[in-house]
Amino acid sequence: MVAESRTVRTGTVRPVDAARWAMWAFVLVNVVIVEVLFASAGSGKNEVLTVAKFFGLHAALLMLLQLLLVARLPWLDRRIGMDRLTVWHRWVGFTLLWTVLTHATLVVLGYATLDDTSMAKTFVALSGVPASLLGMLAAAVIVTIATISTRSVRRRLRYEVWHGLHLLLYVALGLAFVHQLEETTTFTSSAFATAYWWILWLFAFGALLTGRLVVPLWRNAYHRFSVAAVVPESHDVVSVYVTGRHLDKLPARAGQFCIWRFPGHNNWWLANPFSLSAAPDGRGLRLTAKAVGSASAGLRDLPVGSRAFVEGPYGAFTSLHRSRPGVLLIAGGVGITPVRAMLEEQVSGDVVVLYRARSEDDAVLLNEVRRLLALRGGRLHLLTGRTGETGVPPFGPGNLHQLVPDITTRDVYVCGPPAMTAAVLTGLRDLRVPARQVHAEKFGLA
Repeated sequence: MVAESRTVRTGTVRPVDAARWAMWAFVLVNVVIVEVLFASAGSGKNEVLTVAKFFGLHAALLMLLQLLLVARLPWLDRRIGMDRLTVWHRWVGFTLLWTVLTHATLVVLGYATLDDTSMAKTFVALSGVPASLLGMLAAAVIVTIATISTRSVRRRLRYEVWHGLHLLLYVALGLAFVHQLEETTTFTSSAFATAYWWILWLFAFGALLTGRLVVPLWRNAYHRFSVAAVVPESHDVVSVYVTGRHLDKLPARAGQFCIWRFPGHNNWWLANPFSLSAAPDGRGLRLTAKAVGSASAGLRDLPVGSRAFVEGPYGAFTSLHRSRPGVLLIAGGVGITPVRAMLEEQVSGDVVVLYRARSEDDAVLLNEVRRLLALRGGRLHLLTGRTGETGVPPFGPGNLHQLVPDITTRDVYVCGPPAMTAAVLTGLRDLRVPARQVHAEKFGLA
């Protein structure tokens, strides 16, 4: 069964732009409201505490934005993509760190000035006040999370360890909420302020719980995913076919990925993001994975009929973002999986695929790609061998232009290892391919 036909978008506003404008509008409106609440609530006990309150209000707003960025809201995820949202989450997180530290420092300094005592004594005294203690604990957790999220520390931690510690952010948010609730000037400066903060906190927590807990649990209870077949594609690559009930109701598109768990195969916290390697057809899903870790290496031993827990689908690597008649799909290694799925769609226009692999034997799903391109009348360029063997960078601007002379008139989708993706994006920039026509996604969790 061939996937449902998709047409090239002809509208003037790109989906990603619409989503970004919506995000900016949301942020700006709430910043304006917070500024008005700050101005109308009156000054603090001294000038330093007034400035401290200013930073505290904006820290609360940053926390709420953090929740929305990781809530995996479908409308945002399908238009912006999880990897971009994660990058924004990271930058907002470090902005939150410095905002919280500034707020805390100014609070201690403000009360030390007010009481004409040292900051150390003031800090100890404030730690005995429940509302202040909650704020201190929240700040300590945020500092800890920011420290383990720096690149030098993050590289030394296993993902599962880092992710487990990162979940403490929700503890910090809970502490910060109670801290703000206890600071009566924030919540009760006016009836509007009380309603605003309650609505904003409930909306953010509600979005998080819905996207990260309610929707995944409901979908798995409704669809009852299970393993239908396990097919080795090569000595280190395997495809897993998953079936279930009412899969025609699952809002999945070719090019997206899911987070897969197979109870009994690995511990629950060992989840893997794998792309759909076949376009969803309403009857089943397929993932194709290379054995690069203990979780993916053991997939070939999955028992047929065993349960699967599927979270998603996620990602903006889809034909939703196409705007040009022609398309160039560039894949490296197992990055061919979302590209192969997209080829199964009845996509209009001229299709060219550049597939990078060590050798033809290492090219995963090559026969399927050739068959689908033959049906579409597309072209395949299989780029094999080591990068330095020919002296010509496979994804340098010269080689890209030679292989696809009209590359600047096409939408370009890129999926592969980080080094390859970076080389492709550099080549595309050198060729002045418009950024709005370039689509790349990392398919990662963090």
